[in-house]
Amino acid sequence: MSPMPSLKKTSGPLDGPAAPDGPRGGEPPTVAPTRRDEVAAAGSEFLGGRYGRRALPGTGPASGQFTPVRVIALVAIGMFALGMVQKLPCYNWAWFRGTTSQYTHACYSDIPHLFAGRGFADGLVPYFDRISGDIPFLEYPVLTGLFMEVAAWLTPGGQLQEREQAYWLVNAGLLMVCAAVLAVCVARTHRNRPWDGLLVALAPAVALTATINWDLLAVALTSAAVLMWARSRPLAAGVLLGLAVAAKFYPVLLLWPLLLLCQRAGKRREFVTALLGAVGSWLVVNLPVMLLAPSGWKQFYLFSRDRNVDFGSVWLLVSQRAGQTIPPERANLYALLLLALAAGGLGWLALAAPRRPRLAQLAFLMVAAFVLTNKVYSPQYVLWLVPLAALARPRWRDFLIWQSCEVLYYLGIWMYLAYTGSGSKQGLPLDGYHFAIVLHLLGTLYLCAVVVRDVLAPEKDPVRRDGSDDPSGGVLDGSPDVFVVGGAAHPARHAAPAPEDDGQELLVTWGTPGAEGSRG
Repeated sequence: MSPMPSLKKTSGPLDGPAAPDGPRGGEPPTVAPTRRDEVAAAGSEFLGGRYGRRALPGTGPASGQFTPVRVIALVAIGMFALGMVQKLPCYNWAWFRGTTSQYTHACYSDIPHLFAGRGFADGLVPYFDRISGDIPFLEYPVLTGLFMEVAAWLTPGGQLQEREQAYWLVNAGLLMVCAAVLAVCVARTHRNRPWDGLLVALAPAVALTATINWDLLAVALTSAAVLMWARSRPLAAGVLLGLAVAAKFYPVLLLWPLLLLCQRAGKRREFVTALLGAVGSWLVVNLPVMLLAPSGWKQFYLFSRDRNVDFGSVWLLVSQRAGQTIPPERANLYALLLLALAAGGLGWLALAAPRRPRLAQLAFLMVAAFVLTNKVYSPQYVLWLVPLAALARPRWRDFLIWQSCEVLYYLGIWMYLAYTGSGSKQGLPLDGYHFAIVLHLLGTLYLCAVVVRDVLAPEKDPVRRDGSDDPSGGVLDGSPDVFVVGGAAHPARHAAPAPEDDGQELLVTWGTPGAEGSRG
């Protein structure tokens, strides 16, 4: 099959100031969201309004100090700090006095409870020393266990409650670094769209769930892996992805969309390089524990396999509405079949779309499929999707619709636990909690549907409206197709109608980033 036409490679990095939406001095344009996104423009009013046509970035007394990446990092740290403030009622007393107070204040966290519950308060070594209770060993992947242990080393002595408070603070400080890394990686992935990182930095679900558990470690490593792939460094991307899988299992899902896109573009060598890097780094972290403490090492996988249908999942909704418990092995089978079906659909989409989908789009859809079909959906799992959603669909309206559903689910699960745990039945009853689950499912499905539409109609993709191909694609960016199926063999030329301030419409010249001519 002869190579198929594709878009030209996305512009290179910005080495100096460039005017938004228009090149200056031959440099690639930087996208200003306030001129492209109605919601961003409306939200900018309290800061003075949208970015002007005659504005000169990088000038004035603060030149070079408040770059987009630095601003986004500061905003991410500020939002993380606000999330810590939201946990103050629990930090001061609710974690330690009664069961339901931490739910009614919506400030629950696993971190202080597991400090004693998993033996860190007693100096036990994860995976090597047995712990009391139903779970004999720490049920977290090895790199997360190491993160928890390092935080325990940094926790000062004192009474148990004081140590639990200090342990949460130490973990929060380390996770704040992860949040900043996450926001910076997203801001730098699409070189001419740094302000998309604000979607991550300002995401309310991130502030609310960042310190519930240790998921931010894996999310930050995954975002760094995507950034390295975007920089055409497949080995570094693979190494970081392997470390992410060593911290949480879900990043392994990114290998499937990566394989599909490399197959379509004929970049199998780069995929194999990334795969070997991932396997190698995962083994470096896991192999010592696997050999020296095999029983402790496999606890995570046994726990995941044997875990009952739990909060937030579609399987809990079905079982509670039907009044019948779904056994873990059956839920595992159903979830695996649905995920395999979704992966098959993703394969068709990757190879049959009129333009090769962007990596972020397929990665988001794959992880979203796992979230929707898994037998448990803890509130912090939203962190897995936030950076991928910001890269796949950087539009504030759609992002905020989805985030609203997730925030309502966050409140719903705690109010439901308060209702079931209190004798006074104050909180959200079962029907209300089911409604919260449905909101979460519908919000995620809505964002998936919009991303799929962008794949099938690339003129609607906000990232591609200037003629760019795949800014996060790395070696895929601008590469011709060598293997396609179906209608992809005859791709259509698409115009991207994008109204500007003067009411005119832009016509994209595919394959020429930034080449937009007005037609009015």
